[in-house]
Parts: sequence; C-alpha cells; structure tokens
Amino acid sequence: METIERVQTGVRLEKRLLKVLKAVAELKDISLGDLIEGMTLHAFEGKCAFGPETVRQIADLKKIYDLTLTAEASHHLQERVSAGDER
Repeated sequence: METIERVQTGVRLEKRLLKVLKAVAELKDISLGDLIEGMTLHAFEGKCAFGPETVRQIADLKKIYDLTLTAEASHHLQERVSAGDER
C-alpha cells in the first residue's frame, strides 16, 4: 500500500454524468473519490478502468439517467446560464 495525502475539492460536473458516476461507485462499493482516482490513474496510462461487465452496467446506467454525452462532446460542452446568473 502506498501512503497518500488527499485534499477536499469542489468540482462542477454535468448533472447526468455525476449520477452515473455515483451509481458506478455504489455498484463497486467504493467512494466517488476512489472511483475518480482509479479512472484517472487508468486513463493516464491509456488503459480502461473497467472490465466488460462493468462497461455493460455503465451503458445501462447511461440509459437510466439519459446520459447521451460521449467523449466526442468533452471539449464542446457549454453550460446553460440560469436566469439568476445572467450578467
């Protein structure tokens, strides 16, 4: 085991994406932070963090939460401005 130091952070994520991530963490019985750490470390090495069964489960969860975004959209997202946020 490697000893690490974690920090609390506030990140903004797309609502449906967050719902799917929380559901995957629940399926794996790990925290959301552990899931994100694992996915990131795998991605940094060009590896997929999930096996075929988990990928299938994620596809099901994406349908449940109406998550239609793909990796292609990652650099083309624009946040909706709510009425109270207009400047």
